[in-house]
Amino acid sequence: QVQLVESGGGLVQSGGSLRLSCAVSGRIFIIYTMRWYRQAPGKQRRLVASVTPGGSTVYGDSVKGRFTISRDDAKNSVDLQMNSLEPDDTAVYYCNADIQASQSVPTRAMYWGQGTQVTVSS
Repeated sequence: QVQLVESGGGLVQSGGSLRLSCAVSGRIFIIYTMRWYRQAPGKQRRLVASVTPGGSTVYGDSVKGRFTISRDDAKNSVDLQMNSLEPDDTAVYYCNADIQASQSVPTRAMYWGQGTQVTVSS
């Protein structure tokens, strides 16, 4: 069984910074693309950033230049450094990853964390 556990959320003033971390544990053979999503109240869950095993990154337009995603394959983790935070960044942030659990079964599944709340006050 695979688990994703986020940490690092909290309350911060506008212009401040937070660093989110996501630890992946359980039965893991390969972790493919890792992502951060966010969902604000009353809105759809949206992609914030993604990173491939090769280190290629994609960012949502609203966070480009402010957020940085990084992964540590030795630790099976992915971080999201968030700078210059704005009230519109307030949301529950979710970690997501495509994972192949077994070498003998060459299929991958998408897993989600439980989410961590980020609140940015003006």
